[in-house]
Amino acid sequence: MPVLNLKSFTNECTSFLPPCAHANICATFKGKSHEIHKRRIFFLFFFYYWKFFHIFAPYNRGIFLLYYLFMSHLIEKWKAFCEWQQRPSRVPKMPEEHHRCHTCGQAYQGNYCPCCGQSARIGRYSFKKAFLLFLDVWGVGNRGMFRTLRDLILRPGYMIRDYISGMQMAYFPPFKMLFLLVALNILVQSGFNLAGKSIDEEIEDKEVVVKENRDSVAEEHSKKVLTEDERVDEERQHFVDKFMELQDNNPAIFWLVLLSIFSIPLYILFRKSRNIPDMRFSELLVALVYTYNMMLVYQIVIGFFRLPSDLYICTLLLPIIPMKQLSGFPWWRSILNVLLAYLATYYLLKWGIGGCASLYAKIMLL
Repeated sequence: MPVLNLKSFTNECTSFLPPCAHANICATFKGKSHEIHKRRIFFLFFFYYWKFFHIFAPYNRGIFLLYYLFMSHLIEKWKAFCEWQQRPSRVPKMPEEHHRCHTCGQAYQGNYCPCCGQSARIGRYSFKKAFLLFLDVWGVGNRGMFRTLRDLILRPGYMIRDYISGMQMAYFPPFKMLFLLVALNILVQSGFNLAGKSIDEEIEDKEVVVKENRDSVAEEHSKKVLTEDERVDEERQHFVDKFMELQDNNPAIFWLVLLSIFSIPLYILFRKSRNIPDMRFSELLVALVYTYNMMLVYQIVIGFFRLPSDLYICTLLLPIIPMKQLSGFPWWRSILNVLLAYLATYYLLKWGIGGCASLYAKIMLL
């Protein structure tokens, strides 16, 4: 089998293609732009695939043509998706047709009556309208709830940029969305899922074993006289148990406080970003609330379909995506900044809870 090089392979496989495609492929191996570099990777992959699997050699022209068409289409779709991600959300323009309100009889132009506020799209009831009215009872039937969920999944950082820049009526309020998603997450964890079981029921046996071990340890400690250091450790552990119980009973407030602490190191690392060089602390806090809302959406999906619990840990890496899109930093710097912020938050919580536990122990032993 003769040894082939990339140049002869390209000339052989592209000799039957149209002139525009042949010129595009030739530019692929000569250009240095980012888009050309991505195409070079695709063609290099196919070249080595063809080189090591000689069984496809008689059909290399057809395979190369199909591969070229597929990759070209895939690259164009990805390019269009990236452009859509960075494009701000578009609100439909006000219609020019005139209406007469069915409630107050006011003649007006636009989507809503300026006198009573009734929508111009009033009409006969449908299943869609009934469903939206049902959602409106829970406060999620208006103000772009579905648009916010879509953008949090597909373009979180750019959506946060649009909201901070003033496009607030197009999206659902971040703090209101936080409490709703936390309530839904608690509902899913309590048994509203495909398995029909709550997490507490699945780990009930483990908790019973742990409780029995704790009771036995408590009995042993009660039988012997504790030293002063052991009493301090016991009171510290009692404070930590109370703190964890408070966290379980008030998850929304707990995560709001945790996000406030996490925003301190994150603001130091991202306050002078490329896209928003004068970012305020309050703006970063709103961005973090939206980011946690995005994490909650994935956690609800994981809990509802009872996917492996290891995926919960993977959601901790999701803030890298919106912070990269919001700041404009390269991937390596965004990853490093988020990991450093996690590390700083861990030590802040460790020192804060440890100091409060020590103070609580000293007060209880007075």
